[in-house]
Amino acid sequence: MADSPRVCVQVQSVYIEAQSSPEDERFVFAYTVTVRNLGRTPVQLLGRYWLITNGNGKETEVQGEGVVGVQPHIQPGGEYQYTSGAVIETPFGTMQGHYEMVDDQGNGFHLDIPVFRLAVPTLIH
Repeated sequence: MADSPRVCVQVQSVYIEAQSSPEDERFVFAYTVTVRNLGRTPVQLLGRYWLITNGNGKETEVQGEGVVGVQPHIQPGGEYQYTSGAVIETPFGTMQGHYEMVDDQGNGFHLDIPVFRLAVPTLIH
């Protein structure tokens, strides 16, 4: 887990074989993110930034408001979990990024999301 002053994030990814088509260079991954508020004041996730890198080094940037259509408020001691997906052209890649957060005092901060792997399970890399 990576820690900001009051919040931590954990990510797990999984290969979605049924939606992938290796012969067409289409590899589909789902990732589940858990954001935990370890502080004493509520926080809100306002936006996201992702850097997705495939196995050939091709980078794609994704940014926008909220996650999966919402800007969740997370109470002290609470958490917010969601699942989303990424499609890349290789059986291996990585994702990393940050969330734009704000506390109930209006203080903004970035919650860094460390690099995590997107990998077909049978692949040794």
